Amino acid sequence: MPDSDFGYTPWGRDWVRLAEPLRQTRPDPQLPRARRLARDGKVEITIDGRTVRAVIHHGRNVFVANIEVAAMPREVMAGISRRLSGVRPVLTDELYRALADDGHRPVPHVVGIDCGCPADAPRCVHVLAVYYEMARRVDDDPRIALDAQDFFRASSHGADVPTATTPQRWIALNSLKPDNYF
Repeated sequence: MPDSDFGYTPWGRDWVRLAEPLRQTRPDPQLPRARRLARDGKVEITIDGRTVRAVIHHGRNVFVANIEVAAMPREVMAGISRRLSGVRPVLTDELYRALADDGHRPVPHVVGIDCGCPADAPRCVHVLAVYYEMARRVDDDPRIALDAQDFFRASSHGADVPTATTPQRWIALNSLKPDNYF
């Protein structure tokens, strides 16, 4: 496993690229603070349709950030639908690579950003922290990457797409009971 906490799968890496675009040539001093906010559990996310709503606890202040993601294009949705088969489709890294080879990468495209902080910038530390927290969640459950782009909701109205849940890749350590194992 890579030493990075965020974007260690291709599904999550797309969200990390929103915070760390390849076209950026200089280091962004906000990135370490944003990663720390996400790593320390200061970002609480809810996904409502194509809107990612987040409450960020930054010091003594609480900020609310909303990120609106564009709906997935129909041709990408159709390409993914063709690849998903079986009763319980599993969104694996191999599936992602196959989608990329077909030209149907499920990359999120941000169409709107709103943060309640005084920075008044689309790349404030709070929005960057939301990108990192989304990357961590998508790494654990790639279905979230498709869900945030309305894939399952939109495809259920049009094409036949299996909507079975993808098993999580990790389990929280504090949810295990040691008595069950010893």
